[in-house]
Amino acid sequence: MPRPSSRAVTDRVLFDDVWQRPGLSARDRSLITVAALIAGYRQNELSFHTKKALENGVSRDEIIEVITHLAFYSGWPTASTALTIVRKVFAEADDNQENSKEQENADA
Repeated sequence: MPRPSSRAVTDRVLFDDVWQRPGLSARDRSLITVAALIAGYRQNELSFHTKKALENGVSRDEIIEVITHLAFYSGWPTASTALTIVRKVFAEADDNQENSKEQENADA
């Protein structure tokens, strides 16, 4: 019998269970997750969770404010690295939005 991959287990337990618990909204969970990833210098996961945070209603200004705040608690290198990653996510979101608008205009 094949064993499930660690990714499948993570997705099932984390996203289908933990993220669905009623104690915190998805927005609050996203804000907490982004802060934890920045403070823990978890660069690989930050892009994905920043996108998710935007989808869950966290504003760009709030994400930048988290980075600024954490610079004093987790250090300037973590904040600087996070800022680079977040700017890239914001630019990609802007590009996707622009491409969507262009597609809508082409379909009209």
